[in-house]
Amino acid sequence: MATSRPALIALTALAPVSWGTTYYVTTEFLPPDRPLFTGLMRALPAGLLLLALARVLPRGAWWWRAAVLGALNIGAFFPLLFLAAYRLPGGLAAVVGSIGPLFVLGLSALLLNQRPTARALLAGAVAAFGVSLVVLKAVGSLDALGVLAALASTASMSTGTVLAKKWGRPEGAGPTALAGWQLTVGGLLIAPVAFLVEGAPPALDARAVGGYLYLALAGTAAAYWLWFRGIGRLTAPQVTFLIPLSPLTAAVVGWAALGESLTPVQLVGMALALGATVAGQLVPSGRGGTVRSFSSASKNARKDSMDVTGPALRR
Repeated sequence: MATSRPALIALTALAPVSWGTTYYVTTEFLPPDRPLFTGLMRALPAGLLLLALARVLPRGAWWWRAAVLGALNIGAFFPLLFLAAYRLPGGLAAVVGSIGPLFVLGLSALLLNQRPTARALLAGAVAAFGVSLVVLKAVGSLDALGVLAALASTASMSTGTVLAKKWGRPEGAGPTALAGWQLTVGGLLIAPVAFLVEGAPPALDARAVGGYLYLALAGTAAAYWLWFRGIGRLTAPQVTFLIPLSPLTAAVVGWAALGESLTPVQLVGMALALGATVAGQLVPSGRGGTVRSFSSASKNARKDSMDVTGPALRR
């Protein structure tokens, strides 16, 4: 059954909403100062679970494409994300990621030949300005490394989002397989670095186990399935304009669960960011290019489909 566009947008939006809870879970449930181990525990179990469900492996060009996307969306993104989460207040760490729409608009012009419209640029600027208002309360205590990590994580995932749109997907592989490939690759990239930098895994109590289970299942396996499904059916700017929902969720969770105060200026910033998110779903795809869906990209690649369609995995 076909999904209506509003329903598709709403379902895709659940991904950044779940990511917005990551900062609360990280700081309140997980062992301190273990960003790499946390990234590993979030990525690899979720990736292996999705691989088992999809039972499809990449072949041909999709081996290196999956590796590149896994490195950008997971292998680099997760450690940087958790480094930012450990070094910055929860709301601030997530808010920095809201500049993602501006990254994606620029990368879409370079890689997809989709020149951004004035309306899209305005919506991206309003989103960035809105979240900057939310950050104002912490300006006096910014951690430089944390801010750089947050910016780098945003750039990494924005690049991965645009490349995923550019490459489409091979026939026979849906969002479950795509998410599984990338999460597994990313987890395998993180694993040796985590053990070299952080040493042996820490002892985990029931609270930490629950936190990791939530991140791996709800915040990763389900969220990334929804995210890549959305990338396949929406434009890259439309998808990335949903990212400000992550800092908005983080701010609301910080207020509701941690007793963090929200000033009138921050509330105005949240309203602007939410308005820009809605406006981002209405902007045209851009001049000078066509919107590439997963299905159209797959049609263009049928001449070498034997190289990219993965075989079913044996149980």
